[in-house]
Amino acid sequence: MGQFGVRVSLSGRREAVWDTDGTAGLEAQVMRDGMLVGFVPVIEGSADFDEEQVIDAIVRTDYDQPVARQHSVAPPPAPSLPREGGVFRRFLDGFRYR
Repeated sequence: MGQFGVRVSLSGRREAVWDTDGTAGLEAQVMRDGMLVGFVPVIEGSADFDEEQVIDAIVRTDYDQPVARQHSVAPPPAPSLPREGGVFRRFLDGFRYR
């Protein structure tokens, strides 16, 4: 039997580790430098969530409190990250990127 989880990088060198304990409900621990600094309690009804509902729950979570809570709506998307590598990377790839 395998265990699966999702690791989400947060601000302030924190990360949320979702569902690595093998339980049916969706929950997370918020860690900084290997130390527990917060958690997300089990989300009611999450044992029956499909993939899109799991993603929505992870996105709507407010990780800034020691005991995280869910926002009613997801925050707006942030701007895309720039492509890494600069001119040298684009030269090797044939200048296919904008």
